[in-house]
Amino acid sequence: MFEVSVTAGFAAAHTLRFYKGKCERLHGHNWKVEVTLQGGELDKIGVVYDFTELKKVLNGVIEELDHRNLNDVTGFKNINPTSENIARYIYMRMKHDLAGTSAKLLKVKVWESDTSAAAYRP
Repeated sequence: MFEVSVTAGFAAAHTLRFYKGKCERLHGHNWKVEVTLQGGELDKIGVVYDFTELKKVLNGVIEELDHRNLNDVTGFKNINPTSENIARYIYMRMKHDLAGTSAKLLKVKVWESDTSAAAYRP
């Protein structure tokens, strides 16, 4: 089994609803996102999925989040924009955008700082 990953980043603010502590106030992060695809077979040139194309798909999703208050993004109107939920949101959007490819979207990992990350895999 092969895995390929790309990373990208975006800057955004959020508040955590029902959270008791400083994160209930509006604050921002420079988020880092890593997306991993998995495939059992390589294509005719020897790749699971083209890195350039994977970056385009990822950048298309995070462009919607960049320089936004995540609480105002449609996907977070009713759920907290936690790192966990952001990872799931990006996963679900990318799964849709990658439908029909031979590689499987394995996981999305989101860092809100250099030392704190959450990942989603179904």
